Amino acid sequence: MKNIFLIILSLFIITSCEKEIDLNLDDKSGQIVIEANITDQAGPYFVKITKSVAFTQANEYPAIENATVTLTDDLGQTEILEYIGNGNYQTSTFLGQSGRTYTLKVLAEGKEYLAQSKMPEAVEFEGLEQDSFMVGGETSYTLLPVFTDPSALGNRYLFSYNVNNRTKKNFQEFSDNVNNGMPNQRPLILPNDDEDGSVKVKVGDTINVEMQCIDEKVYLFYSALLQLSGGGGPGGGITPTNPPSNISNGALGYFSAHTVRFKTAVIE
Repeated sequence: MKNIFLIILSLFIITSCEKEIDLNLDDKSGQIVIEANITDQAGPYFVKITKSVAFTQANEYPAIENATVTLTDDLGQTEILEYIGNGNYQTSTFLGQSGRTYTLKVLAEGKEYLAQSKMPEAVEFEGLEQDSFMVGGETSYTLLPVFTDPSALGNRYLFSYNVNNRTKKNFQEFSDNVNNGMPNQRPLILPNDDEDGSVKVKVGDTINVEMQCIDEKVYLFYSALLQLSGGGGPGGGITPTNPPSNISNGALGYFSAHTVRFKTAVIE
């Protein structure tokens, strides 16, 4: 099954190696795939529900149209989401907030799927600092997200960024297992070659960066994507498995309650 989540990911843990992932997963055609996000920003929030296809098939993922999707939190807030087409379900009044634990329940095709995610407290995203290095006689660029990790161990971050508002996004995920409680020292590696269709970043390009504070299970999901892409496993090959979902009953995908902060930088 090709990348069931319809995204090409670039992931980063501690090393300076960036990877673009076109992920071939277990051939589990017909499994339900749930992609759900809730943030501390104003809604609406979305849940996308589709079915997986074999990796030998085209990237056409059948939408599940008649599910009942319910979001609740630990303060009693609840809402049944409205179906808006193409496998997407949308909230209307639900409000995300740091520190709350959220539960997702999906009833689809006679089965129930449950997931929980606790939204971390937001960490201040202070800015972006540009740096550069030479590769093959040409200049490549990095951006350092400026933030200070809280003193308590266990903070997890996901950075999503694009170049000049293109739909293609890169992702890198950080943990505080190294440099806990200290200013961040790990840069975002910007596209610097055209081997996979990326456009090399140049002076004048605008980089839009989204910083998410995520929980441990969502962090493990994204970390596994790096391993599956060749960052781990025998011979650096793709392993025949799926990222660890935090959704019950064998569903693929993830449910993430996270904070969001944005910064933009223009390459000089």
